Amino acid sequence: MSEICEQIAKIIGADRVLTGADAAPYATDWTGQYTGAPLAVLRPANTAEVSEIMKIAHATGTPVVPVSGHTGLTGATLATDALVLSVDRLNSIDAIDVAGRTATVGAGVILSNLHDAADAHDLIFPLTFGARGSAMIGGVLSTNAGGSNVVRYGNTRDLCLGIEVVMADGRIMNLMSALHKDNSGLNLRHLMIGAEGTLGIITAAVMKLKPKPRAYATAMIALPSLDDALSLLHVMQDSTGGAVEAFEYMPRSYIDRHLAIMPGAKPPFEDSYDVNILIEIGATAAHDATPGANGQVPVVAQLEETLGAMLEQGRVLDAVIAQNQAQRAQMWQRREDAGEVMTRGTPFVNTDVAVPLDKVAAFERMITPRLKAIDPDCNEVIVSHLGDGNIHHTTYVSNSAPAAMKAMVAAVEDVVQELGGSFSAEHGVGISKLDTMRRRKDPVALDAMRAIKAALDPKNILNPGKVIPPADPAAQNF
Repeated sequence: MSEICEQIAKIIGADRVLTGADAAPYATDWTGQYTGAPLAVLRPANTAEVSEIMKIAHATGTPVVPVSGHTGLTGATLATDALVLSVDRLNSIDAIDVAGRTATVGAGVILSNLHDAADAHDLIFPLTFGARGSAMIGGVLSTNAGGSNVVRYGNTRDLCLGIEVVMADGRIMNLMSALHKDNSGLNLRHLMIGAEGTLGIITAAVMKLKPKPRAYATAMIALPSLDDALSLLHVMQDSTGGAVEAFEYMPRSYIDRHLAIMPGAKPPFEDSYDVNILIEIGATAAHDATPGANGQVPVVAQLEETLGAMLEQGRVLDAVIAQNQAQRAQMWQRREDAGEVMTRGTPFVNTDVAVPLDKVAAFERMITPRLKAIDPDCNEVIVSHLGDGNIHHTTYVSNSAPAAMKAMVAAVEDVVQELGGSFSAEHGVGISKLDTMRRRKDPVALDAMRAIKAALDPKNILNPGKVIPPADPAAQNF
């Protein structure tokens, strides 16, 4: 054990300093695309121990890579010749404030555990996605995760009131406020959220809770074209007072791949369609959720009536409304399998982009010919959080030469830029999008980021080489 590990072991216990085979699970990311060689994996039990670790790291100039649930897709937790600091033991749910509708939690709290804790008080923490059983609060804050309910509740940043952060030199910054308004200077909370551990290590947070819907109306809908989807979203938002919680797009290519890959998968309809939408509406008002004399739930009846009218008008081709929780769960499973569906099979180019809501169909039309011009034998699969313009696009290539792969990424970037979008939506930047950051991000914005990084982490020990590309490309290190 190295001298620095021996120092840290005296603080957190030797059994909490993992090396060799014990550290191996932390050397590779979830995708298997990035493999490093960490000096050791550290598992502190509280913020004070994180602080002491960072004091030692700062004094010795030792890089530290924070890790939460290890479910990222961009290589943000790659660690070579660096200490990996896991927040998994900072997993206490310290308080559920029912009246204030907040949860005070450690960074190691697993997302699904927070869901369960809120549910016990008839509340919800609305952030959700397929990896909720392993993703942790520290990670979702560090990437400003989105998920399926952004259309109603916003990204993680919108759901956070306060945070606690250990800075590069070990000082603890206490921003653990439950205030909804605080104009006391720069918003350092927002600065830390989405920084992927490059500016500080988030150790705790105050998260917003929301009223639990009393009933859901969930359906799979087939449309004539993707251009019709935005009209459907607006109709449903207007008719429900903005109660649409999710609006997810799964084209034929995704459905076909899901059926081929996932055991026991079932098609959404008897016939196959090009445009398949999963919609969910959450009713919190009693009058929308209480069954009438005929036994029908009003919010479900409203969805059925709206879709029936659109079917008669030819604006909807087919629709299946979930009649029970099992059918609802099956619809959601189809969407939440996306991580496995999209990353099975190699080689592939995976992108996570956002465009204005009315440009998703244009992206789909524009991207295919540009990719085919590079690799005529490539195949694409898209899945989209259509309600917020987030597109997950994977291209399975026949030509895996580095130049061809980079050309594929550049083609996606070009289309996104032409449509006024962003090359990074909800997965973060990590390593995989560093070159894109250098090419596409406003240069003044990059200079501002570098200045902030240098001010808060002058020794560049917090997750170095991630998110912010150096001014000199030759200086890039991981």
